[in-house]
Amino acid sequence: MSDLLPSALDLARFQFAFTVVWHFLFPAFTIGLASYLAVLEALWLWTGRGAYLDTYRYWLKIFAVAFAMGVVSGLVMSYQFGTNWSVFADKTAPVLGPLLGYEVLTAFFLEAGFLGVMLFGLGRVGPRLHFVATCFVAGGTLLSAFWILAANSWMQTPAGHAMGADGQFIPESWLGIIFNPSFPYRFAHTVTAAYLTTAMIVGAVGAWHLLRDRMNERARIMFSMAMWMAAIVAPMQLLIGDLHGVNSYHHQPVKVAAMEGHFETERRASSILFGMPDAEVGVTRGQIAIPGFASLYLTHSLDGEVKGLKAFPKDTWPTNIPLVFWAFRIMVGLGILMIVLGMTSLVLRWRDALYDTPWLHRFAVAMGPSGLIAVTAGWTVTEAGRQPFTVYGLLRTADSVAPVAAPAVAASLAAFIVVYFVVFGAGIAYLFHLFRQTPEAGEHGPPQGQPVRTAGITPAPALIVGSDTPRAEPRQAGIRP
Repeated sequence: MSDLLPSALDLARFQFAFTVVWHFLFPAFTIGLASYLAVLEALWLWTGRGAYLDTYRYWLKIFAVAFAMGVVSGLVMSYQFGTNWSVFADKTAPVLGPLLGYEVLTAFFLEAGFLGVMLFGLGRVGPRLHFVATCFVAGGTLLSAFWILAANSWMQTPAGHAMGADGQFIPESWLGIIFNPSFPYRFAHTVTAAYLTTAMIVGAVGAWHLLRDRMNERARIMFSMAMWMAAIVAPMQLLIGDLHGVNSYHHQPVKVAAMEGHFETERRASSILFGMPDAEVGVTRGQIAIPGFASLYLTHSLDGEVKGLKAFPKDTWPTNIPLVFWAFRIMVGLGILMIVLGMTSLVLRWRDALYDTPWLHRFAVAMGPSGLIAVTAGWTVTEAGRQPFTVYGLLRTADSVAPVAAPAVAASLAAFIVVYFVVFGAGIAYLFHLFRQTPEAGEHGPPQGQPVRTAGITPAPALIVGSDTPRAEPRQAGIRP
């Protein structure tokens, strides 16, 4: 009976997968949203058009909530390195420790330092200085992505290190570590995906309100800008993804073979659109394929040779090939739908019917969560395809786990599931409440002129009910009324 229960390794992997999927939903949204806010404020300063400021304030409230949930959900993963993955943390600490430290020192402090000015300072520091704060927050999100993706890319394509006598990875070249072979492609692909994720959500919210009032100027701004992003960036993402795929084929050929569902090495390899990989038999069943197409986009030659999984030792194959195979198709399929949405919006814009076509608006609303689903599928391909290694080809996942008993991991996993669904479920429900609010003229941003409380700290005078003690007016530190 005990053989049927999941091992501590399986539970630790599932726990990290569960928490990282929840976490990445929020940075994937806020990275693009921070830049969108900077563009909105720049347009307001440039044109003086109040609708841009209204739209900025509308999305600023949403950014504040999503940013907070992203920070909270990210803290949990750091603890798991010490609890469930202590061996991995010990062996990779000389490389990953500084990279994560740089992320905190350069990016997170930059975001945190200017976030308060961005949220509450528009009426206090002047519009131009406030715009600088917004730009710093947007830049901080991109810098944070830079360091995190440098760390992840090193785990995918390790470089710039030597092996110590105790099995630790010792840095030899920080430029080699940071700018490892897959980093430029992964960084471009992920940031572009974040921008498209934001465009899909902003476009869906704008379309939702256009279906109710197609003359709403702020909804028109949202929808128009989102469709420009879809029309321009979605085709670019296809090209970036192709470059990233070719890079992965050269440095992680086993992962690409699993993505493609190829078991046999062949020339003029087919691109399998649908099928079901069977690792036990070594064949993809019921496949629908385009002959020669995989060779064309992987080797850029119709006669190019594409290696299959059987060309590599079976103990290096991804541990869940069907998951990698189907996650890749979900990501690509949604990307194609984004291109269709963007191109359709261009045609209707040219016909001057962008705001007067309800079926397009319904299409955009349906595509609202597509970016979040696509980035989740993409990271599933990246991480599940790297298995059975934590550091590709050098450190196995089975050798990275901490000596923790399965019941202990199961208990913490159950607690995570309950708490995450309650806390983040409530947060997401509140985001939908904000999405449903109609963008109006004179839009208010986050509340101002009220004390900002830290969790768990309650001003004592507020607890005195019926007291005759006069209360001081709330004010921000250092600012006289």
